[in-house]
Amino acid sequence: MRISVEQLASIVKGTVEGDAKAYIENYSKIEEATNGCLTFLANPKYTHYIYSTKATAVLVRKDFQPEQKLTTTLIRVDDPYETLAMLLNMISSQEPAKKGIEQPCHISDDVKVTEDIYVGAFAYIGKNVRLGKNVKIYPQVFVGDNVTIGDDVILYPGVKVYHGCKIGNRCIVQAGAVIGADGFGFAPKEDGTYEKISQIGIVILEDDVEIGANTTIDRATMGSTIVKKGAKLDNLIQIAHNVEIGENTVMAAQVGVAGSAKIGKNNMVGGQVGFAGHITIGDNNGFGAQSGIPNSVGSNLKLIGSPAINALDFARNQVYLKRIPQISQDIKQLKQLVDEIKREKL
Repeated sequence: MRISVEQLASIVKGTVEGDAKAYIENYSKIEEATNGCLTFLANPKYTHYIYSTKATAVLVRKDFQPEQKLTTTLIRVDDPYETLAMLLNMISSQEPAKKGIEQPCHISDDVKVTEDIYVGAFAYIGKNVRLGKNVKIYPQVFVGDNVTIGDDVILYPGVKVYHGCKIGNRCIVQAGAVIGADGFGFAPKEDGTYEKISQIGIVILEDDVEIGANTTIDRATMGSTIVKKGAKLDNLIQIAHNVEIGENTVMAAQVGVAGSAKIGKNNMVGGQVGFAGHITIGDNNGFGAQSGIPNSVGSNLKLIGSPAINALDFARNQVYLKRIPQISQDIKQLKQLVDEIKREKL
């Protein structure tokens, strides 16, 4: 898409400082941008790149104040990251929408399909499946019996949705994700073996949920495993049976949530965080990467570590840990000094 800086600024309601007649033909990260590219500056850690970037224009906050001379054009907006997201979504929406039913595939006779549906080759849609409008089912997707799928849902290649599960409107499930496999339920027996506990519940994804590639969400033992409205889960996440993920909670890759944990709304969870089972997490928390959460916690907290503690306390502890070798040496020297004093008294 070729567009002038002036035209682009008009679309995003930004103000231009520099060459408004220059043209944008591509998008790039600020450190990799070349002539003709639009980039953005949202994280202060990348500020130094703005003085050397080859980008034609950079989206910056309205209050950004350069400390050196710039060779690029600035487009000042309220939120550069949000503005870039809007522009990328505009570009994506201009791509031709997939429609039609490819062969070979299997769609059960009792399934009603709309004119705007897309079903890719080798997809399987089971009995009594209810499909909304504008659903996109890519190749090799499996949709089990009695599944409900809302409007504007995208199931990318290789997604598996087990029987009875419910997917709300505008959900996106990335390639290889598994929705509704059995929860990990086994009863120990006297002879040391385990008896499988049937998992008769379902998974519910509410509206505007996105599930990353190869993420697994287990069906409930009884009742429902629920991912609530607006939640976003990254790739390679494990959500166990009867878990609840609150509205607008986001989780980075490799998070694990054990059975029956209840996660509140608007939580931000870093990569590889582990939640124990049967705990309750409040709202508006931030969890640092690789944190271990063994117990219930409240709301409006910043936690990190394993077991997780207050982020400020964790930072102080890290300083102390770095000083342990020197402290150990100091203690050794003090002990030697005490021993010498004792010998002199003798």
